[in-house]
Amino acid sequence: MKIVFTGGVTGGHFYPIIAVAEKCAELAEKKKIVDARFYFFAPSPYNKKMLFENALEWRRVSAGKMRRGFSLLAPIEFLKTFAGIIKAIFFLWVVYPDVVFGKGGYGSFPTLFAAKILRIPVIIHESDSAPGRANIWAAKFASRIALSYSEAAAYFPKEKVAFTGQPIRKEIIIPIRSGAFEYLHLEPSVPVILFLSGSQGARVINEVLLSALPDLVTRYQIIHQTGELNLAEVMQTSGVILESNQHKNRYKAFGYLNDLAMKMSSGAASLVVSRAGSTIFEIAAWEIPSIIIPITDSNGDHQRKNAFNYARSGAAVVVEEKNLTPHILISEINKLLENKDGLEKMKSAARSFYKPDAAEKIAEEILSIALGHESR
Repeated sequence: MKIVFTGGVTGGHFYPIIAVAEKCAELAEKKKIVDARFYFFAPSPYNKKMLFENALEWRRVSAGKMRRGFSLLAPIEFLKTFAGIIKAIFFLWVVYPDVVFGKGGYGSFPTLFAAKILRIPVIIHESDSAPGRANIWAAKFASRIALSYSEAAAYFPKEKVAFTGQPIRKEIIIPIRSGAFEYLHLEPSVPVILFLSGSQGARVINEVLLSALPDLVTRYQIIHQTGELNLAEVMQTSGVILESNQHKNRYKAFGYLNDLAMKMSSGAASLVVSRAGSTIFEIAAWEIPSIIIPITDSNGDHQRKNAFNYARSGAAVVVEEKNLTPHILISEINKLLENKDGLEKMKSAARSFYKPDAAEKIAEEILSIALGHESR
């Protein structure tokens, strides 16, 4: 049995693929499928270590961005995609998998196009409330469509849709509370706020947080995941801002939080401030109240829709970028952390929102289709 995974070039696409691949491997072992092989077709490996640990063989398949509106780069992007389609057809012909799992994003398009040409069964998963163009197109020939938000069902053929929730890697699902404050060099008696700016970093969040730092560290401790490209600038700026502040050690900045650091950070945190991508589902799994700040101009306005869909569950509040100032950020944080009953209700709502068996449901369907295709 052979399964190909494909997706865009961000963590929001890559990490759910790893979660599903983990479950596919577990189920294959349980079903005594001894010849299962997994592949990852994408423009980049994203994280070679995780691919190796999960026995995913990477094949480079180039893909051009699907740009909105006129762009001088459009011909170059088209050539990248065309070359990727040719490569994907060749790789799929050689591997000839029993099923292709697509996670969306422009990086998945060439492989899904090749799978369509070769008549290989396709399953796709959509993480957002408003689907991306690649998944809307792929839905026309996909066998099954898994969704993280039930609201996205309106965009797809209803007979193909299953509301599964978001697959999350098992390594980060359960926070570590014991020893978290010691590991992160934090004060046990001071509340912790975890700011997640994403793998690329969110400049707007970083800038507002830095402006609010002198006030925030008087009452709270801050774990700030800045994005690796922003770490040096953030460290330099925060060093100047907090130079003479007696509480400067309450601010901890990291370019990237590895699995252990993320589990420790989520274990220590009383509140999370984040963008409205797939991180929402990790926050829900951790059962932590949150402030969600969606990107203003995301494709299809999906981040804003994600944020408000999550907020309607009662697990979070939304602050839009146009309203985001240091004063409003501080005010929202104080209001939430001073309301103990409200925090407990938000934790309960997060618990209800999270679907713990998402990866398993998707993996079961992938194996079911793969075994059916293999037997033909």
